[in-house]
Amino acid sequence: MPREDQGPLLEFKAVNTYYGDLHVLKDVNYTIGRGEIVSLLGGNACGKSTTMKTIMGVVRPTRGSVTFDGQPIEKLATSERVKRGIAPVLEARRLFPRMTVYENLEMGAYTQKRGAQFDEDLERVYSLFPRVKERRNQVSGTLSGGEQQMVAIGRALMARPRLICMDEPSMGLSPLYVEQVFDIIQEINRQGTTIFMVEQNAAMALSIAHRAYVLQTGKVVLSGTAAELRENPAIKEAYLGELQVPAAA
Repeated sequence: MPREDQGPLLEFKAVNTYYGDLHVLKDVNYTIGRGEIVSLLGGNACGKSTTMKTIMGVVRPTRGSVTFDGQPIEKLATSERVKRGIAPVLEARRLFPRMTVYENLEMGAYTQKRGAQFDEDLERVYSLFPRVKERRNQVSGTLSGGEQQMVAIGRALMARPRLICMDEPSMGLSPLYVEQVFDIIQEINRQGTTIFMVEQNAAMALSIAHRAYVLQTGKVVLSGTAAELRENPAIKEAYLGELQVPAAA
């Protein structure tokens, strides 16, 4: 359950991000509470992936602030953000294709000390993803898309994150794997990890999220609880495939 007693875990305040002269994020405000699943919805090229890159330090905001656990992180290197407890699950998985599943998981733990903690984290990943354990010695580039996504999530968990940022976790997956991945996301959240998730499958995202934001041309145009957004006529028409038909006269 979300916890509000210690303030938000992640916060954007009036963040503006540019690529050259292109203004991508425009006075964006997000608040991600501890223990929440928060979904970010929006069409293509609206700024969703730039949001994730801004969190991880790949892109730096021109104006505004980004804080994690109450501390500013805009100037921190990506590696330092990972050490502080932020881990990404990148779009299209981005595994090391010539390395084994086990070696990819090892890479997720590069900020952690080896020893009993590593073994404990590895067992946690294997318990969440039995298929990953079965494939641990297989070269990751030979896995199916669903299996690769499980490894990508497992790799993020090896960093012992407090916040996982997921960029399109359902992309390219079969419906069966989509359901499995979203079930695992909920389980990870129940175990205490906060999730901030960019996702085009709005129906699935809103089915597990506590809250959501809708981004349009770099601006937040809607926000609220997932239940509120599921019932919003504009969301139904734009993202859930439920066209609003006027009542007969």
